[in-house]
Formats: sequence, structure tokens, C-alpha cells
Amino acid sequence: MIRYLTAGALVAALGGAPLQCKRDPDPSLRREDTAGDALYALAQDFRAKGNEPAAQQTLRFLVERYPSNRHVPAAKAELDGTAPAAPDDAGK
Repeated sequence: MIRYLTAGALVAALGGAPLQCKRDPDPSLRREDTAGDALYALAQDFRAKGNEPAAQQTLRFLVERYPSNRHVPAAKAELDGTAPAAPDDAGK
């Protein structure tokens, strides 16, 4: 009898958990990158290592495959050549 009461209490507690945890996550507090974020970072890494063709190809893939990603406007600007120039690190 106690086993059934314990099982029933457990089911009732777990059944209410989704109601207690419902909230919209804050996008600025993300813990994981999306695929688009990873692609943009990869393109920047290619560029930093001097592989401009790979950077361009990665940016084009990002724009085509993940058009709603937050990095798409910057990727389009870089592909069009309208992005602001990166600061020169040679003086450091």
C-alpha cells in the first residue's frame, strides 16, 4: 500500500513540474551556440588564419542555410564588402 502511495506522490510531483518550470529563456543568456553562431565563428577563424576563400564559402553557407541567424546581417555585409574593416592588431 505504501509503495502505491509513494508512486502516486511521485507521479503527481513530476506531473506538475512542467507547469512550474515554464518560462521563456533569455536569448542573451544562452549556454550553447547555434549552428549559425558556430559557422560565423568558423568563418572568422578561417579569416584570421589567412584562408579567405574558406571564410567566404562558410559565410555563404551560413546565409543560405540559416537565414534567420543573428549573424546573417554581418555575414552579408562581409560578403558584399560593406563590413567595417577589422582593427589592425599589428600595433599591439
